[in-house]
Amino acid sequence: MTVERVNNESFRINLYLLNFALLFTHEIDSAFWKEWELFGIPGGIQVFLVLNFLLLLVALIGFRQVLLGEKYGTAFSLMLAASGVFAFSIHSYFILNGRTEFTQPASLALLVIILIVSLVQGFVALSKKYS
Repeated sequence: MTVERVNNESFRINLYLLNFALLFTHEIDSAFWKEWELFGIPGGIQVFLVLNFLLLLVALIGFRQVLLGEKYGTAFSLMLAASGVFAFSIHSYFILNGRTEFTQPASLALLVIILIVSLVQGFVALSKKYS
């Protein structure tokens, strides 16, 4: 294995971890803003917690795939990146339509950073898939 390949793999792993941490920090912020009300999810915080537990499990399974270089690692990287782009897009839509949730500076900064990291992660994952 060449040094360049090791560096590329380390970069992919670190991007996944960074985006994972950013997205789940956003989920903590989502609990503050009662995101279940924004999306009309019945069951309130109880269902929201169960959904986040399941999302966390899927993301951790994805990290394991990426870390071990398994064949589905790229797919999990793309799913995580797409989740970040979706989070930015849907919250931007709500904010532009007058919703006040996620309008604090830290919430907005987090969403912008998630978008940037997700786009980089998606590009890196696709470049590995087609290389």
